[in-house]
Amino acid sequence: MLRAGLKWMFLIIGTTIGAGYASGQELWQFFGYESGLAILLFTVFFSVSCYVIMRVSYQQASNDYLPVLRVIVGDRLTKVYDIMIFLYLSTTTVVMIAGSGATGQAFNLSFWWGVLVITVSLIVLFLKDISGLLTMNQVVLPLLLGGLLFILILFTRDQGLNMLSHLHEQRNWTAAFPFTALNILPLIAVLGAIGNKVKTKQEIYIAATGSGLILGVLSFIYNSSLIQIADELLLYEIPLFAILRHYPFEILIFMSILLWFAIFTTAASGIMGIVTRLQSIWNAPIWLLAALSIAAMVPLTTLGFSTLINYIYPVYGILNLYVLTRLLLYPLWRNPGHKQS
Repeated sequence: MLRAGLKWMFLIIGTTIGAGYASGQELWQFFGYESGLAILLFTVFFSVSCYVIMRVSYQQASNDYLPVLRVIVGDRLTKVYDIMIFLYLSTTTVVMIAGSGATGQAFNLSFWWGVLVITVSLIVLFLKDISGLLTMNQVVLPLLLGGLLFILILFTRDQGLNMLSHLHEQRNWTAAFPFTALNILPLIAVLGAIGNKVKTKQEIYIAATGSGLILGVLSFIYNSSLIQIADELLLYEIPLFAILRHYPFEILIFMSILLWFAIFTTAASGIMGIVTRLQSIWNAPIWLLAALSIAAMVPLTTLGFSTLINYIYPVYGILNLYVLTRLLLYPLWRNPGHKQS
């Protein structure tokens, strides 16, 4: 039970911590100054949302996101949100592929080398169906989370920073709503695909609570670190590199590798949501659907990494507020006749 719960927890975290989050770009876009309460609210909202999505997918025994979506938004809006989720997964996966290219450029490599490495790796990953993704998450994510926490705590100590110094004002608390909403659609897609693999309700509690707490703590520490170097962030497309410039080149290499894996896990989760939905229409091998989807996305990566994040993420965050509201108020509106576990 614990092992299964941790497996789903790492799937949730791997879906959420992508190029935008791990690089600091997404956190700085939504939070920044006066956001301690916003991050606390995000932690609660995120855990509740994950619990509801997993509970519904478990009850529906789903293997793609459509049955889950139907329960959450209702029959009338299912078609609209089905298209939205598909477009969202496609655009965010493009962001991840572009992020791989941007990471390569940080080491004076061609943008297209970074793109090539991630596209080939994604296709290889899905040769083993979705079990390859679950196994990779359990290995990669503890390293990623540990590495990110280590460098942030080291930076805080070395700079003599007080992480609680900016908590006197909390005027940005409303940022919790669009930030949580932003991360909801990919979770519906990914968790909807594993409903038939969840065996107990205890797995759902472990996954939902654990992922919310880990992301909440990490977000608070990361945001606090970025506040201290706010003046330098304009010079960096990837804010994490503004922190890493204070450390030896070896640490930059290590963290860049971890950043690439953050990008990779989210891209893989996006592809998983896309191909499980496509498989309900066209029963082809998952690796083939993955290869065709990726081939269609690569040309869009030329739009630029930070441009994509700055425009796409906030718009989707606002559009997804309805879904977030439905999830948070789930016990109040769910159909009493709906199958309960």
